[in-house]
Amino acid sequence: MSLMDWLVKRKKPLSKMTRSELRRQELLLEKDRTQLVNKTMKLARQKQELFEKGAKEKVPEVRRMMAQEFELKTSEQLMLSRQLNIRSKEMMTVSRLRMMRENADRAASAGSNLGLISEKDILRLGKMIENDSIKTELYQERLDEVLKLGREVDEGSAALSDAGQTVLDVWDQMDRGAIEDSTEAYDEADRRVREQQNAASE
Repeated sequence: MSLMDWLVKRKKPLSKMTRSELRRQELLLEKDRTQLVNKTMKLARQKQELFEKGAKEKVPEVRRMMAQEFELKTSEQLMLSRQLNIRSKEMMTVSRLRMMRENADRAASAGSNLGLISEKDILRLGKMIENDSIKTELYQERLDEVLKLGREVDEGSAALSDAGQTVLDVWDQMDRGAIEDSTEAYDEADRRVREQQNAASE
């Protein structure tokens, strides 16, 4: 069952779930997303191997067959990518709602409405989740707008941190050939991330 079905058809609305119920759903989505990531990585390796074999193949008919297989694997990869995009948004939504529920539970004794969300907002989120043109980064922004979350609630996870960007930068350098040794690249990324985390804690 997709999260959209879960939002609409379950007897107990998502907005009424307890922290533990939201956490269970979060773990299920995380497991599903991990499986999709593993499938995507496996498919990418298969495509790479197929491409290298095709480059060495001299028989036109065999090469044509390999080209068709490469195209099919690319289509499958795109389908997995769309599913992964949806799962990532679903997991992000449940995670945010769980944090809101935790805040609501802490604020309940003071009579605050913090952490409450309407079914209208839930349905609005569901439509954005199913819209594949809305990627994860844009969805983060719209999700925080709907839930009225921001830096004061989840500053660390609302966007990629400087430390996370550092790791991406190192990977980009490896892609360009600026860093060829994987151990050297890891050491560089680890050192820079540690420096940024230490600076942030001072």
